[in-house]
This record gives sequence, structure tokens and C-alpha cells, in this order.
Amino acid sequence: MAIIKRLRGFEPKVNAHAFVAETAVLIGDVEIGEDSSIWYGAVLRGDVGAIRVGKRSNIQDNAVVHATFNKSQAILGDEVTVGHNATIHGAIIHDKVLVGMGATILDNAEIESNTIIAAGALILANTHTEPNSIYAGVPAKKVKELPTDLHPSVIEQYAINYQTYTTWYNNVNAK
Repeated sequence: MAIIKRLRGFEPKVNAHAFVAETAVLIGDVEIGEDSSIWYGAVLRGDVGAIRVGKRSNIQDNAVVHATFNKSQAILGDEVTVGHNATIHGAIIHDKVLVGMGATILDNAEIESNTIIAAGALILANTHTEPNSIYAGVPAKKVKELPTDLHPSVIEQYAINYQTYTTWYNNVNAK
């Protein structure tokens, strides 16, 4: 069973239709939206700042979501995909964003909708991205516009895939 821990008067809130893997950790001021999924080894530590995850979003294996005390909170919109081993630290991520594996997004950065953050990218603190764009590198820079034939479908597909994966795990537990 996942570690879901009350801290500083805050109890994590998980929508009844969300999936939280057995080895995920949710602490403190954390809210998980409908049809979202938190995968194995992911840590959402709402001890020093609020963490909000919208609908149909997925936080994949070993990702970390945290913030800085009295400075930031982590807000993720709907249909956000956070890849394996990514770190979201006190950032605002709007709807339909793909954060690639191993990417890092720092305090008070704001990622606009229909944006892809490439695997391994580093979004520095206070960065504000443009919508419909792809960012890559260390530090990350805009490398191109997201082709109109790809957005938002390519990003939405990840959200759809992860909703499907959760049904596999929920069906295993039902048997």
C-alpha cells in the first residue's frame, strides 16, 4: 500500500478514480485529480508547499514533486505527463504538457499548455515558456514550435495511454 501521510495538519486527498501505486509516497498538502495516476517510487512531498495534480495526469516512476518553503508550490494541470525520474520543484505546469524522462523544472517556472519539455532538459527557476513549443537542453531553450498537426494530440495520447495502464493494474487487484 502506498505511503499516504498526514503532516502539518494536511492529509493528502486522492480522487476515488485516481490510481496510486503501492510504492508511491504522498505527504501533506497533496491533491490528486480524477483519473490521474501516481506510479511506482514517485514522491509527492507536500510538506513545505502545496502540490496539486489535475485530471487525467500521470506522474511516472521515480519522479519527484516538491516545492520551497514560503516560496513556491507545484501545480500541475489536466493531462500532464511527468516522465520517469523527472523532478518538478515548485513549478506551475498548465494543461497538456509532456515533461520528458529525467527533466527538471525549478521553482516558479511556468510551463504553458501544449508544450513538450525534452528528456533531460533543465528549466531554470522563474522561466516562462511559450505555449505550443518544444524546449530542450541544459539550461533548456525553445528549440521549435510544436507542429500544429501534433498538438495537442501527441500529448493527449500519453494521458490516454496511462489511463489504460491503470485499468490493467486495477483489474489485477480485482481478481
